[in-house]
Formats: sequence, structure tokens, C-alpha cells
Amino acid sequence: MPAFDSLMAVPITLAAIEAARARLAGQVVTTAMTDSPSLSALTGMPVHLKLEHRQTTGSFKLRGATNALAALSAAEQQRGVVAASTGNHGRALAHAARQLGIDAVICMSRLVPRNKVAAIASLGAEVRIVGDSQDDAQAEVERLVATAGLVMIPPFDHPAIIAGQGTLGLELLEQLPDVATILVPLSGGGLAGGIAAAVKARRPTTRIIGISMARGAAMQASLAAGQPVEVQEVPTLADSLGGGIGLDNRLTFALCQQLLDDVVLLTEDEIAAGIRHAYEHEREIVEGAGAVGIAALLAGKVELTGPTVAVLSGGNIDMALHRRIVCAGMMWPGERSA
Repeated sequence: MPAFDSLMAVPITLAAIEAARARLAGQVVTTAMTDSPSLSALTGMPVHLKLEHRQTTGSFKLRGATNALAALSAAEQQRGVVAASTGNHGRALAHAARQLGIDAVICMSRLVPRNKVAAIASLGAEVRIVGDSQDDAQAEVERLVATAGLVMIPPFDHPAIIAGQGTLGLELLEQLPDVATILVPLSGGGLAGGIAAAVKARRPTTRIIGISMARGAAMQASLAAGQPVEVQEVPTLADSLGGGIGLDNRLTFALCQQLLDDVVLLTEDEIAAGIRHAYEHEREIVEGAGAVGIAALLAGKVELTGPTVAVLSGGNIDMALHRRIVCAGMMWPGERSA
């Protein structure tokens, strides 16, 4: 269990998250929460779904991206922004940048699904495909910062990004004040850390459980090692959860280390089952990362003690891949959408 008596040492404060919420008013959607009769019957506890995949741009990332751009000075906005992304951060940043009239460059690896690349390009951002990992894309970001003077907006390890994602935690508490457990997709830790900072500050007994894929879970490996470590980035159905956390991670590693109660890893079969269940029983189309909370419950990998929320973080899945998962059963790992 985290040391809740040391919450004052958490690097992102409740005040910062509340300020982000005021800044985002009218800029992002307050997403719905719905009951899940099927998962409640399965687990014997009330289970609810936070439908963040219905957020504008299809994921939670718009919260952090909009907050980060709004915090820039006029001079910084004039210089333009750049970011590495596995897809959803880039799409959110491109959308927010267009709204504010800011030039944006998004760097991604070859592992990013083509539907996500196309969506970013359609929003007017310059897209650069670099290398075979998030680290390769980040190297291009750093080059552009040094040579072109662009302002870097990281996908997770940035105070304004984390505070923006934390606003989802405030919403969630208002919608379900007695929540006992929150299942949060875990990648670089911006979403999990932000939600945990908001929720633990107001309801410290609520458990925050990070859910990731077994194939290349960088934050879980880092938490196990006691420090940020590198992992090999490999194809996974939960592509939005891929990439490292950065060996020089300043914020999200500490947040996750202090505030997460547990981390659960899923096989590719289990993630696919979560996608199918979301569609067949909840009538929701979610990507792999968005389905991991459901998948963890289906796999019996989380013991529930009371009202529970699974955060459906994103819905930007390639629809041809979604059809194959739903209609043809499991074909992963290795197969990528045509």
C-alpha cells in the first residue's frame, strides 16, 4: 500500500489538478459513467465504466494536451510545438494546436497503427515517422527542439499533462463518490498518476490499479526494478500503452511508485477478450488500451472489494482489426491490420 501520510510529497498537487479543470471548462467533454450489468454479475460487485473513449479525439489525451498548450506563453505558442506519440497524444495535441492556431509536429515510430497516423495528419499537424520505437521518435523530437526551436510537449512526463489527465479523477469521484477500486490503463503513467493524485488526495482509501500488457510494460518493469528502465517495444493489441517511460523520468515514475496499489499484466488473448466483451456486452468500441480494465476483470486478475470503475481510455482502434477480433477470434501476436 502507498504511504498515504506522505501525500504532500506527491509531485502533482490537487490544487494543480483543480486549476487544470477550471482551464479545461468548455474545452473537453465531461464523459459519462455507466453501469455494467454483465461485469457486475461476473464479479459480484457493482462495476461501472468511465466512457472516456467518447472524449473528443477519442481518448483521454485531450485533457492533458489542451491544458499544456493553454499554459504556454504567447512566445512559446508562436514557436510551435513537437511531441512523440503512440497515436492518441499526437491526435489530441494536433486538435488542441489547431484550435489555438499553433503549428504542431508529431513524431511517431513505424509501430503506430496507420489509422492513428492518418487521423493526426487530417488535423493539420506535420507527421514524421521515425524508427521502430517511441525512443526513436523521441530522439527526433529532441533534434527538432534543438535545431528548430520547437517547444516539446511530452506525452506523459509533464506537470500540465498530468494535471490535465487528473481532471478525469475529479469527474470520476463526483460520479461515484464511494468508489472502492479504479482500474486505469498504465503506460507512461500520466493517466494513472494523474487520476491517483486526484483521487488519493480526496479519498485515500480508494485503490488505484494500473493495467498493462505483458508485452513490453515499461512502467511495471521500472516499478519492479525500483527505477526507470528500458524495455523492448514490441507489437501489441494495446498499442497505446507501448513505449518507455524515459530513463530521466521526472514525475510519473514517482507518482506511480507512491500511489498505485497494484499493477496487473494481461496477455494478448486477454486484451482481445476485453475488446470483444466491450462490443458484445457493453455496445462500446474500444481499442486495446481502452479494454484492459474490462479484460482484467474477465481474467479474474483483480479482487474487488466494493464499487469499481474501469476507465475505457480510448476508442481509436483500426476498424478492420476490430472486426477480425470480434468476428474471427484471436489472431495475435504478430498480425497487423492491412
